[in-house]
Amino acid sequence: LKQVFNKDKTFRPKRKFEPGTQRFELHKRAEASLNSGVDLKASVQLPSGEDQNDWVAVHVVDFFNRINLIYGTICEFCTERTCPVMSGGPKYEYWWQDDLKYKKPTALPAPQYMNLLMDWIEVQINNEDIFPTSVGKCEAE
Repeated sequence: LKQVFNKDKTFRPKRKFEPGTQRFELHKRAEASLNSGVDLKASVQLPSGEDQNDWVAVHVVDFFNRINLIYGTICEFCTERTCPVMSGGPKYEYWWQDDLKYKKPTALPAPQYMNLLMDWIEVQINNEDIFPTSVGKCEAE
């Protein structure tokens, strides 16, 4: 576990939900349902009376946090030397394009691709226009 929490690694802290907010309560409910061993389909169903956008946002953030934790445990084994290509098996190769630094699709080593991807996702999740933290902000759109 020491490697997972090394500050020099790519592990990022979880995005927190403010206690006492509706998002925090939804997060607790999502956690409880995912850890209870119930049917996955039932565990992600929108609870009665809750806003669909808030419910989806909570699950997206939780999914990102879980993937980030998993990636943090394996990233030291995938170096530019051992993973020179970001691929999905022998048939698929992923190239990075962000329209900022990489204006055209660019082949990158897997660790560099993953770092850029995780940074990009974190920016999206922290963007209040996409994932507002104020209750009901999505409803006004």
